[in-house]
Amino acid sequence: MDALFAKAEAIRPHKRRRFNGDGPHSKKHTGKDVELDSTAKSVLHHTSLPKSLRPGSPPPEEAKKYSHISDKKLRAQLSSQSAHSARSKALLEDAAFLLEHEDSGAMEAEGELDRTWRVGQDEIAESAGQEAAKSRREWKLDGGPYRSRYTRNGRHLAIVGLKGHVATFDWQTGTLHSELQLRETCRDITFLHDQSHFAVAQSKYVFIYDRDGVELHRLKSHIEPTRLEFLPYHWLLASVGQTGYLKYQDTSTGQILAEHRTKLGGCTTMTQNLHNAVIHLGHQNGTVTLWTPNLPHAAVRLLAHLGPVVSVSVDPSTAGRYMATAGHDGTVKVWDCRNWKGAVRQWATRGGSAELEWSQKGALAVASGGSVNVYNKPAIQQFFAGTTSPPLYMTHPIPHRPLTSARFCPFQDTLTIGHSKGLSSILVPGSGEPNFDSSEADPFENKRMRREREVKGLLDKVQPDMITLDPEFVGSLAPPTKLTTDVNGKLDIPFARLPRQHRLKLQGRADETEEVSEEEDGGEGKEGNASRKEEKEKKRMRGKNKAMKRYLRKQRKNVIDPKAVALKEKLQREREQRKKTRDLAKGVQEDRLPSALDRFRT
Repeated sequence: MDALFAKAEAIRPHKRRRFNGDGPHSKKHTGKDVELDSTAKSVLHHTSLPKSLRPGSPPPEEAKKYSHISDKKLRAQLSSQSAHSARSKALLEDAAFLLEHEDSGAMEAEGELDRTWRVGQDEIAESAGQEAAKSRREWKLDGGPYRSRYTRNGRHLAIVGLKGHVATFDWQTGTLHSELQLRETCRDITFLHDQSHFAVAQSKYVFIYDRDGVELHRLKSHIEPTRLEFLPYHWLLASVGQTGYLKYQDTSTGQILAEHRTKLGGCTTMTQNLHNAVIHLGHQNGTVTLWTPNLPHAAVRLLAHLGPVVSVSVDPSTAGRYMATAGHDGTVKVWDCRNWKGAVRQWATRGGSAELEWSQKGALAVASGGSVNVYNKPAIQQFFAGTTSPPLYMTHPIPHRPLTSARFCPFQDTLTIGHSKGLSSILVPGSGEPNFDSSEADPFENKRMRREREVKGLLDKVQPDMITLDPEFVGSLAPPTKLTTDVNGKLDIPFARLPRQHRLKLQGRADETEEVSEEEDGGEGKEGNASRKEEKEKKRMRGKNKAMKRYLRKQRKNVIDPKAVALKEKLQREREQRKKTRDLAKGVQEDRLPSALDRFRT
């Protein structure tokens, strides 16, 4: 047995040894090398302290030096703090590097003839492990078709059926929170700030329930809602319905923040961009509009399809740069939200309309007909002129039609599809984010952590006025002042200090028909006047009905204002005084009329 232990380099059983006064643990240790026991010796081969924690390790090279400080105590304290900060930064960079390069578990083909979409769910469940295989489930329910929604941490699931069946539960442990039979048409469901509250879009109004299923509020201002979205950082509940109104309601105060009329009829498609909290709507005439609560009109209007838009989704892995749309015309298009110059890629789907959903790692799920197809990047984000379908990553047949929803579970490789017979969850390797931020969404949070996160979210609530298409604009530095050249040749004159005529010229709004005085001309003389007159002749407008001439005619005032007349006279006197001063400096004799007192001059 000892030979087997030695061969495997395992930890042997600990045996007590007696030290006769000369061991390493005795007070009379003589300093001779004493051989350690077998257990400690086997551990030392496989374990060691990190360099940053070893006593007496030299400080990193990035540590700041304080040799110029004469006080030894202060110099030692500052050097220690600097070395500790440098070590912590190096360890943080190492941890970030390891986490970012952690493999998310995506499927890879071994040979050139192998394809990942040929791998079935049974093979994936066998190779994924016991815990991951639990995510593959089948809920057979009556009252469909169903729609689903996960919480931000991916721990809790809410489902709603078209006939009024509503349920919320912890899908990992199987704990049921609430189950309701509302017995009326229910179109959508969403969690609010956490699993303790959820909102249901019922036939006439939006209702808010608590975790136990008790009705808390009836929002009468949200009439005939079809889709719901909750903005977690702004605490806003957004709804759109058959009336064509997009409404924002603050769930922390209960007030209606904004109410926008889309003027495009009823809307049944809505999603949000998690990066900038912009709402994307798909309308019946094939257009997609982007809305913010601080603008009364759509920030962006895009003609996406020839028929009604049935699904819209935004990619969270690229900070909302790409948007996917699906229409009744049977096409799926991927758009670049930075230029809107056309679809990056488009292809046709089987079975007509499709439901779209992006995962946290950029996988696009397309549920159409009787199957769910998953496409992976970068193929769906690269420009392709044709209508050929991109390379398929995974497919799964679902015979229950129609497929009404598709939701990826956050931080899990799970895709939940809602259909007429209930819900089906399948495994999509590599679709979930393997690393989570516990300060944002923690799948393992307890009751105390949830309360603290709720209070912190209320204190750090972002104002709705800060929702823009470019969120990086908020908090950026102001642009530098406009500097230009003055008429007298002085450089770096602020734009606000220039004369009005020159400001209008720089802005391109100057009236070229107005005469410029000699002082404003900068003393160019007759040559400047002649060149300017030729330029006016070239730019002279022909005809009475020119648009610019009518605009300039309206700008001129025909009313005599005493203040304006006094101001013009004052400016004229100042101009004459400056001219006299300039002539006296040049030695030019002033031309004047003869006077009767000239004969007394000597």
